[in-house]
Amino acid sequence: MSIATLRDENERLKALLAQTQAALREHQGALAASEEARRRLEIILGELRREKFGAKSEKLRPDQYHLPLEDVEIAQGILDAAQERAEKVIQGRSRSDPDQGSHRNRGCLPAHLPRVERV
Repeated sequence: MSIATLRDENERLKALLAQTQAALREHQGALAASEEARRRLEIILGELRREKFGAKSEKLRPDQYHLPLEDVEIAQGILDAAQERAEKVIQGRSRSDPDQGSHRNRGCLPAHLPRVERV
């Protein structure tokens, strides 16, 4: 192959590369535009679904108005019970009753350990 043929081939390949890159840019631009349009349509569709189905399905009947209040009452009862237990623990630690004694582990040694009695 001669140098002139290689130069012509090189120029033809550069032109083909430029065309391919331009087509790719157009395709990416169209793809981004179609993606944006798809997102907009999904938002509109979501709003239409909420408008059509949301209001009816989310309405409470009058006999259901007390349900959230029951949840609050249950949670308040749990918190009150936990508060009472905490107060009992605090009171038990703050006062040292002589009748409670110390919590030692006397006489509960495993059987295989030797025992030594001192008098």
